[in-house]
Formats: sequence, structure tokens, C-alpha cells
Amino acid sequence: MSAGYVTLLEERRGPVAWLTLNRPAVLNALSSELIREFGDAFDRLEADEAVRVIVLAGAGRAFSAGYDLKESGADPARGVVEWRRRLERDVRFTLRVWDCPKPVIAAVHGYCLAGACDLAMACDLTVAAAGTLFGEPEIRFGSGVVTLVMPWVIGMKKTRELLYTGFDRLTAEEALALGLVNRVVPPDRLEAETLALAEEIARNDPEAIRLTKLALNRTYERMGFKDALAMNLELDTIMEAAETPMRREFNRIRETHGLKAALAWRDARFRRG
Repeated sequence: MSAGYVTLLEERRGPVAWLTLNRPAVLNALSSELIREFGDAFDRLEADEAVRVIVLAGAGRAFSAGYDLKESGADPARGVVEWRRRLERDVRFTLRVWDCPKPVIAAVHGYCLAGACDLAMACDLTVAAAGTLFGEPEIRFGSGVVTLVMPWVIGMKKTRELLYTGFDRLTAEEALALGLVNRVVPPDRLEAETLALAEEIARNDPEAIRLTKLALNRTYERMGFKDALAMNLELDTIMEAAETPMRREFNRIRETHGLKAALAWRDARFRRG
């Protein structure tokens, strides 16, 4: 069942709603249309008392490679005001799973990068297929992390290393050791293991689950989680609107030769010998 969506697939498995990002040809890049449909789907699933747990997955070869750079290149933001509006939308998108009163589990495979890595970290639980690669490569083309969730999940030192380098080859096993994911399973067991976990949670009283999630969220929010994200939004707006030389060159190559060439230029600096 797709509920009429273009970028999402929706399926009910008893008390579990299985929501799949469905843009496999572009590694489920997070487009404006997907973000709109995602919000609508969560509004409905949140209101449906038959749904006790929501699972997010990705179609094809990856969970998601992050925000759609081809789309943003075709319609670039101009000026601080437009950047602020777009980035605020992206933060709301990520926090939709945080604010959902029902548990949300990310079932990730292939690539889970940039904005998609933020999304998976904001979920209550994350199950990763062996072979999945994680990372936040934004700094490698003069951009910033839109929703700065990582320090709240894995701590300060490793967050600094990953974000300062833009490393995007963190393995599922490394992610597990850091606490970025809950479980690593064989690729052919990802769906079954995630569903089993969701069903185990769904057997509990839904009101008790809701209040437990609320209590946990309030604990982190009392420590400043949402205030920190709001401050990062302001700083990221400045970064994105600044048009640094590196970002300007990335955009020039993207506009002249296409996104693939721009990504190759970005990555060439980090190839070793």
C-alpha cells in the first residue's frame, strides 16, 4: 500500500507500519517531494491507533545517500533568508521522528550518509545490515551538517573527528561500537530482524511506551538538545550562504559538468597515493 505517494511505499504488518524511501534510482536522495510526503505519512501514522511502531527503510541499494544535491543545484537557495527557510524545513523533517510519540526504528543498508545519517540517528533505534557505510561528508564541499545530532549519540571526540574530516566510510561494526546503531545483522536478515524487534516493542502497552519515549526525549531536551540544534541552524545558515571558495568551485563544476563530476572532484582530494 503506497497511500498515493510517489516517493514512499507504505505497508502494514500487524501493529507495525513499514515506510520505505522509494527513490532507488538516486539512492533515495531526500527531495522536497519526499520530505512533504514523509510529513504527511507521519501525521497519519501518528493518528492511527492500530500503529504501534514505525519502521523506516530504503528501497534498492541504500537506505539513503542524503539530501538531493541535484535538486538543490537546479534550484539553488539565494541569500540568507532563503537558506534559513530551507534548512529549517530540513531540521523539522529530521525531528519529525524524534517528536513522534511512537517508536521509530531505522532499518539501514548500503549507504546511510549526510542528512540520512541524521535521520537514522534521530530514530529511537537503528538496525544496520553488515556492509552499511555511515558518515557526514558535507564539510568536504564547504557545507555543514543540517541537524547536528551526532554529538548527542556518540560523544564529542569521535564527532569532531568524523565531522572535521567528512569521513563517510564508517562501517556498521564501527557504528555499533560507537553506539550509533543498536544492532548489526546479516543483509538478508535485516527485514526479519527489524520486524521482530518492532513486534517485540509493539507487545507492550502503547501508553507506557509513549510516556517512556516522552520522558527520554524530555531528559535530552532538558540537557539542551533542541536548543543546540536551533543554534546550529543559525550557524549552518551562515555557512551555507557564505559561498566559500571550496563551495563555489563545487557548485561551478556541478553546474558545468554535472553532480557526478562535482562529487569526483570532491573525493579526489582524499584519495591516497
